Amino acid sequence: MRWIATGWIPAGAVVLLALTAASPASAAPAPTWLPAATNVDARLRGLSAVSPLAAWVSGDHGTILRTVDGGHGWDSVAPAGTEELDFRDIQAFDADRAVALSIGAGERSRIYRTDDGGRHWSTVFTNPDPRAFYDCLAFFDRQHGLVVGDPVDGTVQVLITADAGRTWQPVPGGALPAALSGEAQFAASGQCVATDGARDAWIGTGGGARARVLHSGDRGRTWTVADTPLASGPSAGVFAVAFRDPRHGLAIGGDYAAPTATGTALALSEDGGRTWRAPRDGPAGYRSGVAWLAGSTVIAVGPTGSDLSLDGGWHWHRIDSGSFDTVDCAFRVACWAAGEHGRVVRLSPPALPL
Repeated sequence: MRWIATGWIPAGAVVLLALTAASPASAAPAPTWLPAATNVDARLRGLSAVSPLAAWVSGDHGTILRTVDGGHGWDSVAPAGTEELDFRDIQAFDADRAVALSIGAGERSRIYRTDDGGRHWSTVFTNPDPRAFYDCLAFFDRQHGLVVGDPVDGTVQVLITADAGRTWQPVPGGALPAALSGEAQFAASGQCVATDGARDAWIGTGGGARARVLHSGDRGRTWTVADTPLASGPSAGVFAVAFRDPRHGLAIGGDYAAPTATGTALALSEDGGRTWRAPRDGPAGYRSGVAWLAGSTVIAVGPTGSDLSLDGGWHWHRIDSGSFDTVDCAFRVACWAAGEHGRVVRLSPPALPL
């Protein structure tokens, strides 16, 4: 966080002021996405924003990219020999240290770790169970994190680490609620699991009769579950969860097979995920990614556009019509989004001119 101390104005605060201070007679320009050309054609569903200058993205065809100059240049830094893997999620701690997750049945679900900007990677976990399929990862801090996967024998799979991702241990099935028939997580944006603070984590699900959110208050060792009002089915449910503090959060999704369909695709919680309710106003259609900016400002993305809320998710307006799969904000300050055909952008107004 050393760059925050330089006195830069947080991007989220700039966005908030630009949108709320304008009078009807002289409206300030809405925030927009600035392209950051990657020169790849991969679908980038993994994203970890580090700062206005540094970010990591990951995707299919064994793609992992890193920028340290605000997206002007990108280095291809994937582990050697992983061209057939699909890196659906990545968590970076800074410009040098990151943990990446590839998805798929059996040994295609793997976790890699680097300490030198991707020049060298260690394979720290290879899934030994042909029935298991891991979806997304999140960290509480530099040492403690978790990876979640689809249910096996009726229980969501959770791995936890306490040593910066060097080793991973499974959480016993008895610590988690029983899964519904057909229930699973969606590996669409690397955001089916979220953390806030030192101990709280949430997992969003769909696929079954109800879309649900699981909550842990002890770094993933034990879990409770709550229903949400989101529509659920084989291609519908909660795709992303995000909390701005241990009490206030969002669960967002919809139906990826019908991305423009109307229906309940957003729910808000003000009690840490114990209860959920749908706002009257929400983004139009399916959204796969969501992230908090400063204060109560939150941004959501999906294949039909990007939407911004200034009041914690109760009211929304469209800021872009382009397709994105995921979004992330570094310390809720510098926001990036990524999607198909190697598309990566960062939010303007930025923290400072780049």
